[in-house]
Amino acid sequence: MAFGPETTAEEVVAGLDLVGKTIVVTGSSAGLGAETARVLAKAGAELVMVARNEEKNAKVMAGIRAETPAAKLSGVTMDLADLGSVRKAAKEILAAHPKVHALINNAGFVGGPRIITPEGAELHFAANHIGPFLFTNLLYPALKAAAPSRVLILSSNGHRMPGFDLDDLDFSSRDYNHWTAYSASKRANVLHAVGLAKRLAGTGVTANAVHPGVIRTEVFRDVAAIEEEMVTGWSEANGSPLKTVPQGASTQVWGAVSPEAEGITGVYLEDTGIGKHIPSDVLIAVGVIEEALDPEAADRLWAISEKIVGENFTFR
Repeated sequence: MAFGPETTAEEVVAGLDLVGKTIVVTGSSAGLGAETARVLAKAGAELVMVARNEEKNAKVMAGIRAETPAAKLSGVTMDLADLGSVRKAAKEILAAHPKVHALINNAGFVGGPRIITPEGAELHFAANHIGPFLFTNLLYPALKAAAPSRVLILSSNGHRMPGFDLDDLDFSSRDYNHWTAYSASKRANVLHAVGLAKRLAGTGVTANAVHPGVIRTEVFRDVAAIEEEMVTGWSEANGSPLKTVPQGASTQVWGAVSPEAEGITGVYLEDTGIGKHIPSDVLIAVGVIEEALDPEAADRLWAISEKIVGENFTFR
């Protein structure tokens, strides 16, 4: 079956037996994360469902068990903007799951005023990049133990927008705008995948960024309705029609478990495949820009990220 923009996550896993695979999904309490967990559990994988809201996560888990009574699920509570919470969650997962076959960094948000975390990071950058950066690196021992294994980092077509400034990631020297901050964090997600893939070479662990498409989910919960309409309308008018949640979950599921994605690393996935390279001066809502794949920028971001979390990481 040929996969594309309209493919659903269930179509991706059709015929796959994921029994014996352990998969960690963040942001599992709603939207794409909940659908991803549901589909993977139905295919036999053991799911570690990670979310900030324990009650909402428990409800999603109950729904999955109602559909798939034999589902193997565990819930972990984590706030990606709180590095102490990230470290605690990673420790809990490593203790219970010595092998992790796929990590899907699905959680993300947009909206709100400029907030600086105790580590000095702007909140979008902290929750959408720094948290996943630390979480992924801390889970490396389990990913290595399960190799070949895969890391997926959710990005967005927002990475194409201007405003990414490695010298002013906290907006201390320019006016703050939550959409610019969000887009910058999504650029960071792609660069994270590029930098991580480079460092994971030879380990059997791959890393890729994912654009799920434009989907009406809780990611828009902190912005005005008119802003959501503007963003979705712009995307639809520029080559990226709205997707359903099952369609939106397909690319990260494909990247995590499809045999077709085996060995692919350091790229931008989109529409259940590898995204096209489309220059930033082209007004379009699809494809990855070369600036987001720049290895020098990826190395600079890596150094900044290590400084913020207060740790240096090596992978062997």
